[in-house]
Amino acid sequence: MQGIHTASETGILRLPADSGRAALAALICLIVTCMHGAARADVPAGDTHDAASSIWLRCGALWDGRAVKTAGPTLVEVRAERIVSIRPATALPDGKVIDLSGLTCMPGLIDSHTHVLLQGDITAADYDEQLLKQSPEYRTILATVNARRMLSWGFTTIRDLETEGAGYADVDVKHAIERGVIPGPRMQVATRSMDVTGAYPLVGYAPNVVVPKGVQEADGADDARRVVREQIYHGADWIKVYSDRSYQVQPDGTLDDIPTFTLDELRAIVDEAHRQRHKVASHAMARQGVHNSVEAGVDSIEHGNYIADEDMRMMVQKGIFYVPTIYVGEYVAEGRAKAGAPVWKQMGEIHEKTFRRALKAGVKIAFGTDIGGFDWQINPAHEFGWMVKFGMTPEQALRSATVGGAELLGWSDRLGTLEAGKLADIVAVRGDPLGDVSRLEHVRFVMKGGIVYPSAEPTP
Repeated sequence: MQGIHTASETGILRLPADSGRAALAALICLIVTCMHGAARADVPAGDTHDAASSIWLRCGALWDGRAVKTAGPTLVEVRAERIVSIRPATALPDGKVIDLSGLTCMPGLIDSHTHVLLQGDITAADYDEQLLKQSPEYRTILATVNARRMLSWGFTTIRDLETEGAGYADVDVKHAIERGVIPGPRMQVATRSMDVTGAYPLVGYAPNVVVPKGVQEADGADDARRVVREQIYHGADWIKVYSDRSYQVQPDGTLDDIPTFTLDELRAIVDEAHRQRHKVASHAMARQGVHNSVEAGVDSIEHGNYIADEDMRMMVQKGIFYVPTIYVGEYVAEGRAKAGAPVWKQMGEIHEKTFRRALKAGVKIAFGTDIGGFDWQINPAHEFGWMVKFGMTPEQALRSATVGGAELLGWSDRLGTLEAGKLADIVAVRGDPLGDVSRLEHVRFVMKGGIVYPSAEPTP
C-alpha cells in the first residue's frame, strides 16, 4: 500500500504562537500520537503523495449516495482533497492504487447530533461528576479521543450540539482538527446551548450553593438575542435551544411537556440567528416544545418523540429537519425505568409511531445519535438498525447519514455523495449495506479529504 496519502503521525503541533493553551495542546498531542500511531500498522506513517498526482481507490462495489443500488467494481480517482473521477474498473490505471476490491465504497457518514464533551449522563451522578469534578481541560482531552473514535467508525463529519458545561471547548476541538493538530471529523458546533432560568439545573443542592449549569440561561427576547450574539461571536456554527422539559403521557397517547421559552423568545432567537446566517437546532421532545419550535421557524427538531400531524405538515412546508436519535431514548429508558421513571419506556413506543408518521408525511430526516448521551464504547452506527426497525429501508437510513446530513449542514456542494469535484470523504465496508444495514457498524476503510485514517476495524 505504498503511496497512500495518510494523516501525519508525527504529533507536531501547529498552534498560533500566542496560544494560551500550549500545555493542554502538548498533552493532547502526546495522547493522540500514541493512539494514532498504534491504531493501524498497515498504513505507513507520514506517507504522502504529490498534490498534483492522483491516487486510485479500487472498490469492489460502490454506492454513490444517489443510486438505488450499489454499482459493481469501480475506480475512484482522488487528487489532493477531492474526487476527480469515478469510472468502472475495467482496467487498472497507472499510478498509486489502494486495493479495496473486497469492500463496498460509499460517502463518509454524517452524524448530525453528537456530544464529544459528554461521557454519558444516564444518571444525575454521572452528570454531576462531569460538571463538578472534571476540569474543562480534562473534558477537552476526552473530547479529542471521542472525535478520533467518530472518525475511525466512518463518521467523517459531525454536528456537535453543545458542550454541557464545558464552555466553548468544542470550538477549540474543531479548530485543532482543522489545523491538523489532532485527527477527527469535520465539525459544526453549537457551543453552550440555551435554556431559561431554572429549567436545566443540577438538582439536590441547597439554594445558597452555586453550581455550574450545562447551558447558558436567557430570559426575555432581548436577553435571548444577546446570548445568540455572544455564542456566535465565540464560534458557534449552530444555536441550540432547549424548548421543553418534564414529559407526561396523556390519556390519548400523546406526549405532553412544559415549554421552556415563550414563543416570542423562540422567535427572537431564530430571527437573530438567521439574521447572522446561522441555524437553530431545537431540543423538542413533545407536543408544545415541537409546536413552538416549528412556529418560530427553527431548522431542526432534535429527538421529537411526539410531533402532531399539523406540525409535521408545517415542517414539510418550511423544510425543517427531523433528527430522531432513536437509540439514545431506548438506552436512557432502560436506566430510567430501573430508577422508577417508566414514562421513558412509553416515550419510546410513542417515538416509533411518530417516526413512522414522519416518514410517511415526507418530513426530511437526518441521521443523529446523541452519542455522549450514551456510552462512547457503543458504535453510533447502531442507530441505523433502529431506523430500519422503525420503518426505513436501508437505503433511506443511509441517505439520512449522507445526502440528508449534508443538506442539513448546508454542505451539499461538498459532501453527501461521491462525485467529481466533491471532497474525498470515502468509507468502505464488507458486503452491501443496502442489503444489511448492520454492516455500517464495521467500517474497514476511512478517507477524509483525500487522507487515509485508521479505521476501527482494519482493512482485510
